[in-house]
Amino acid sequence: MSGEFIDTNIFIYLFDETDDYKRTIANQLIQQALETRSACISHQVIQETLNVVTRKLPSPMNAENAQRFLEQILVPLWQVMPSPALYQRGLALQPRYGFSFYDALIVSAALEFGCTRLYTEDLQHGQQIDGLLIENPFHV
Repeated sequence: MSGEFIDTNIFIYLFDETDDYKRTIANQLIQQALETRSACISHQVIQETLNVVTRKLPSPMNAENAQRFLEQILVPLWQVMPSPALYQRGLALQPRYGFSFYDALIVSAALEFGCTRLYTEDLQHGQQIDGLLIENPFHV
């Protein structure tokens, strides 16, 4: 079991040169997660993050840097793998909370691994879902 789940957008803010506040917070959360092993991510977070950093950033990462980022940052936090139960729970959460399919899968992954906190800015800050607290780390 892990206490925290980190959504894709937190990783993307590591590379946002227009928002020092969010980049600093994202860096602190991820560094703490790596040092304490207190957080996890899913395969979906890896896929989404690599897609953005290699294709959508103003200065996309080359393959070598993306490989290093994968090995040093993403893989150590990767705990949740795809499973039929993950998708079934996601499909059940989607209409219940009005989530997009992919947001429902993020919540499902956090719940599957027993997380109590989900760091994201994509969902409602303070919302509780089956013992999981949604927290926007940039919320002031």
